[in-house]
Amino acid sequence: MTSNDMQHDDPRQNTVEAGAGVAHEAPHDAPEAQAAPADDKLAALTAERDELKDRTLRTLAEMENLRRRTEREVADGRTYAVTNFARDVLNVADNIRRALDSVPAEARASAEGALKGLIDGIELTERDLAKTLERHGVKVVEPKGQRFDPNRHQAMFEVPDPEVPAGTVVQVMQSGYVIGDRTLRPALVGVAKGGPKAGAPADAAQA
Repeated sequence: MTSNDMQHDDPRQNTVEAGAGVAHEAPHDAPEAQAAPADDKLAALTAERDELKDRTLRTLAEMENLRRRTEREVADGRTYAVTNFARDVLNVADNIRRALDSVPAEARASAEGALKGLIDGIELTERDLAKTLERHGVKVVEPKGQRFDPNRHQAMFEVPDPEVPAGTVVQVMQSGYVIGDRTLRPALVGVAKGGPKAGAPADAAQA
């Protein structure tokens, strides 16, 4: 047996060579094994960061919505807090107006002395009451000549009048009032009937 055959047949020699091969390859695989857990940890931290960021943004948006809703509710509370009281005061305003309307125009024009003073005093009271209501956001509705608005007016009857566009308020039986953007009391009105539709072209109405 030659020396070369002895080298190939010696199991210890083969074991040493195999071990040397494994030892030589191990350092090449180690960085990949270590990189995988690091990547997983980075991905988990990134997902956690994104989740916390999303929660923070949602919380800030909810807080902003709550702030705006609270401000709106406070503003509405200030504007409409006197609604019930103002509605009761309107009865006083109606009675003052009825008192003035009960005096004929000729009598008011020729009034002298105490009667004139009484009429002037009632008119002054009506103006002061209107200013006081307006100071608290309550305004009178003057719908005569305007187009009928079911949100602001209440139609009591129709008035045949071909000269006026249909749907126009031609008579006011009782003044209406608004508070802020809301109707406190609709105006009682008479509405024109028989004329051209409001906003319709003149030639179309003639046709």
